[in-house]
Amino acid sequence: MDNVNPVAGLERKFCALGEGLALGEDAVIEGHASLWGLADQSGDIVQRGAYGGSLARLAAEGRRVKLLWQHDPARPIGVWDTVREDERGLYVRGRLLTETQGGREAAALLAAGAIDGLSIGYRTVRAEKSGTGRLLTELELWEVSLVTFPMLPQARVAPGAGGADPAPDEDLVAMISAAREMLA
Repeated sequence: MDNVNPVAGLERKFCALGEGLALGEDAVIEGHASLWGLADQSGDIVQRGAYGGSLARLAAEGRRVKLLWQHDPARPIGVWDTVREDERGLYVRGRLLTETQGGREAAALLAAGAIDGLSIGYRTVRAEKSGTGRLLTELELWEVSLVTFPMLPQARVAPGAGGADPAPDEDLVAMISAAREMLA
């Protein structure tokens, strides 16, 4: 689903976690946040090279694309260590920060298969009308979020592939155990 933040003009484009996106050991995630040449549910198509200028500017400024939970700028859940264009689309590899509550929750939801979507937060620099949507030729990429509802159904997550289940939150386990004892 496309969504535009009316305050900042930031657009969002949802994409299922690619078939290669998986949660690995140490909460490492990787895959494609955007795929070239495929129309999403709004009819938009991202053209090869659309992110190149933005990624070069971010690198020159020493900044990174943010890893957020559901596009909420108050809820960073990790870091993208690699964001680059490849032959398939926009490849991302990063780490959920399980030292934070949000990172632990995201890792658990990914491992369980409850969350299976990625979404890009961007501004359109150049686009042209194409069929029922747009051909997006240059985008300013701000963030890639883990989301509940994906926009590009052709790509899916491989939950838990290659990794261990995240460790449970010990305080939460203790609280649940105490509640069980009280109710017994």
